Amino acid sequence: MPELDTAEQAGAVPEIAGIPGTEDCSVTLDGVRWRYLHAGSGPPLLLIHGFMAYSFSWRFNMEALSRHFSVYAIDLPGCGFSQRTDAPQCSLASDAEGVLRFMDHFGMEQADVLGTSRGGGVVIVLAAMAAQRSMSHRIRRLMLVCAINPWSGYGRLLTRLLSTAMGGFFVTHVLPRQHWMMLRYFRKLYGDPTRIAPGSIEGYTAGLEVPGSFEHILRIVRSWHCDLALIEESLPTISELPTLLLWGARDTAVYPSSAHALQRHLKNSALVMLDGVGHVPYEEVPDDFNRVICDFLLRDTPRTPLETAAESPQPSSFSVSPGGLIQSQSRG
Repeated sequence: MPELDTAEQAGAVPEIAGIPGTEDCSVTLDGVRWRYLHAGSGPPLLLIHGFMAYSFSWRFNMEALSRHFSVYAIDLPGCGFSQRTDAPQCSLASDAEGVLRFMDHFGMEQADVLGTSRGGGVVIVLAAMAAQRSMSHRIRRLMLVCAINPWSGYGRLLTRLLSTAMGGFFVTHVLPRQHWMMLRYFRKLYGDPTRIAPGSIEGYTAGLEVPGSFEHILRIVRSWHCDLALIEESLPTISELPTLLLWGARDTAVYPSSAHALQRHLKNSALVMLDGVGHVPYEEVPDDFNRVICDFLLRDTPRTPLETAAESPQPSSFSVSPGGLIQSQSRG
């Protein structure tokens, strides 16, 4: 696959893009250089970032999660400080294939996988892909954080407009110069913008300044509607996989109502709703986020329906407010 930048160019990682206490690493898979951060030891845990993001997203989570797991925070190809290529498309299937290849390279026979936003879509397709190849054991548990899905209508018209020739010109030639627009987009991801930590916008901007970033974004946009259809097609294959759905109740990017629709297709899932939080709970309320993830992975809390079938056959639903986990009624 022809390259648009050299490994050296892609590897010029500014200090703001790093996370203290992690190893900044790279690996070449099928001719493409992947950058990833690693910390901790123990069972592998993969973190898959969302749209227009990269491993910087996990700067408030790596330390807590690495106390218990060998954590890999990946920059998907074309994102952050992984290599840009001139691949004609960027789909959930191609990214899922790449993550599976990443697991193969490091000899991960089994892993827990967490994906947020578009990364949640990657994780769904990854789990289905493994199951379809008789390797369902390789994905131990899923954590879907504000994951894109067909039941959230936000952005459908916009992605169709951006997929046109005029829209493509806007994405690749106009948007990179409109810093105010990027700032507005980022602020809307928070339930409470006053929680945006210093350096957050600068950190994300650094990942978008690598040449080829907005061309990659355009390829993602052009695959968006096919990817949503693939998510829906994938769900029956993974319906019994232990899954945590974690959402912000004020998410305006992937509507919270869609979490309930998604849960109905995942009969072994538990839903945790974070009150007053937006689309990036791992940044906005990292302590609550880390606690919920660790409770699920280490203590099976909340328990999924197949674990508690004798007590209740219905999916679990919870609400989290600052300082505590509050159980609400199960949803059928």
